[in-house]
Amino acid sequence: MIEIRTMRWWDIPQVHELEQRCFPRDTWTIEQFWTELAQPTRRYQVAWSDDVIVGYCGIFLLAPESDVQTLAIADEHRGQGVGGQLLDVAIASAGSAGARSMTLEVRADNEAALALYGRRGFAVISRRSSYYPDGSDALILQLRPLAAS
Repeated sequence: MIEIRTMRWWDIPQVHELEQRCFPRDTWTIEQFWTELAQPTRRYQVAWSDDVIVGYCGIFLLAPESDVQTLAIADEHRGQGVGGQLLDVAIASAGSAGARSMTLEVRADNEAALALYGRRGFAVISRRSSYYPDGSDALILQLRPLAAS
């Protein structure tokens, strides 16, 4: 069974290990996660099962806007709705805090992520050429409006 809870500092080593597996080309450092958790404008959630973190999602929130900073799911848990659960929590959290829109950037070739975001109502609003360190493009997506919960 998957449970969603607020990310805490002691989760950082597991989250970073999952980050390295999910994003080997542009991995965040442990220090970046510490910095993110220290910011009052950030909200991070983890999905866990049997004391193992299987996914995480972080948002920047400064109403009336919000932004998905990161979302990752362990390979063995993809396609099981974990990403959707984390994204739903992020959207609800931002909406209840007064955000009216949510944006994110995603690799243009990440079909699974684009499908997930599309199912939640995100639409492409822009493209950033050579956005990622390896030269890959990013698509900028937006969900508008967010419903207050």
